[in-house]
This record gives sequence, structure tokens and C-alpha cells, in this order.
Amino acid sequence: MHLADHPARRRLSAALDDLAVTFRGMTAQPDENNCECHWGSAQELSLLKTPDVELEPDLLRRTWTAIDWTDHGAVLRRILPQFAPVLVAGGADPLFGLEEAGYSFARGRWQQWPDDQAASVREFLHAWWEHSLTDPDAVVPAHQVFAMCAEASGSVGPWLAAWEKQTGRLSDRRLAEAAAEWEYELLGDSLPWSVGWYEHDEEAMRTDLVAWLLGHAAVRLHESGAPADLQHRIRLLGLTGEARWTDPHWPGHRY
Repeated sequence: MHLADHPARRRLSAALDDLAVTFRGMTAQPDENNCECHWGSAQELSLLKTPDVELEPDLLRRTWTAIDWTDHGAVLRRILPQFAPVLVAGGADPLFGLEEAGYSFARGRWQQWPDDQAASVREFLHAWWEHSLTDPDAVVPAHQVFAMCAEASGSVGPWLAAWEKQTGRLSDRRLAEAAAEWEYELLGDSLPWSVGWYEHDEEAMRTDLVAWLLGHAAVRLHESGAPADLQHRIRLLGLTGEARWTDPHWPGHRY
């Protein structure tokens, strides 16, 4: 298969096109305001109230990371046709991790938007997630896309369910890479990314992720020949307290 014919790439391209159509002409609210000292100038603010004008990269970053918009949803709708391709291309430049982009989606309450708008965002997230698991040329690591999608939606469930359906070798490799990224924090009983939206249940997400790793993922890691030490670290998630850190395969993590 030629990469140009990759089905996940076609799906993602169609999702980005749909975002561009769905959110064409959107603007921030006419009375939207922000601090010139901390966000930007009046001239820059006026661009958010002008439809379909591309923002320069630093202004785009300042816009999606700002937490004090009066109507964050309207601002997010304004920038989505530009913001989504930037995310896919790995150009979002978050300060800490890509979950910060998920916070921006959560603040915008996109799941409460009109049906066509919410469906467009949902398809973009799912298309990008599938792409990250199955396209060898995906720019953003799958574990980062996962954190972003989890924070955008407030749940790990839909993304884990989609991962179960992607059973190819590349998706298995992405699983091993993600498990290797996550095991340190999870063995310290923490979620491997920061939950930035007050309505999200961090402990529920951690519990669901651990249960999935101990069940479905553990079998896949074994069957796909993941390193033995990684398999042991995932196994240790099923132990607690002294039983975990006195196990012969405890990696010696210090917290």
C-alpha cells in the first residue's frame, strides 16, 4: 500500500476538511476581551473577531493556551480550522505536554456544542487517534495524542476501546512505547499526565488505564514480544504496597 492510500491518513484529511467547513466564518464574541499585558494587543484581539484570517503561530499559541476568555468555546471555534492541522503537524508547542491542548478543548465544552459541530470535533479526535496508531509517518507520538484526547473528552475509555480494534504490528509497537512512557508514574500511583480541567476525574482515569493495561494490554505486550522487563513493570501495577516494591522485578524507582 502506498502511504498516500493509507486509510487512516485519508480519514484524518477528511476530518480536517470537515472542521474547516464546519467552523468557517466563526469569530470570538464581539465583546470578548483579554489583558494586553498578558495575552496580546487590541489589534491581535481584533483578529479573533475577524473570520477566517490566519493567525501567526505565537498568537495562535497564546490564544488556545489562555484560560480567561469570557467565551472560550467561541474562541476555540474561531481557531479550530487552523489549530487542528497545527496539532497534527506537531506544531502546537505546549509548555509541558500535549494534554494542555486537551484542556483547551475541555474548557470550550465542545461536547455541548450543536450536534454538527460536536460531531466534527469528535471525528477529528478519533481520526487523529487512529492515525497516530496506524500511520508510520505520524508526527506526534501516540501516547501524547492519547493524553490530549483523554483530556479533551474527560475519559480514557473511548480511546482504549479504539486501540483494542487496532491490532497490527505498528499499533502493538505504539502500545509498547506508551507503556514504557507511562510505567514510572503509574507505579507511583499517579496518572502519566496532568489533569487540567476541574470537572475531570483523575483517579477514575488512572484506574481505568491501569485496568486496561493489566488486562488487554498485558496480553498484547506478551504476544507481540515486548521486552520482558516492560511486561514485568506492567504486571507490578496489579500489586500494591510492599508487595509491589519488594517484588524481584521492582525497577528501583524512587519517588
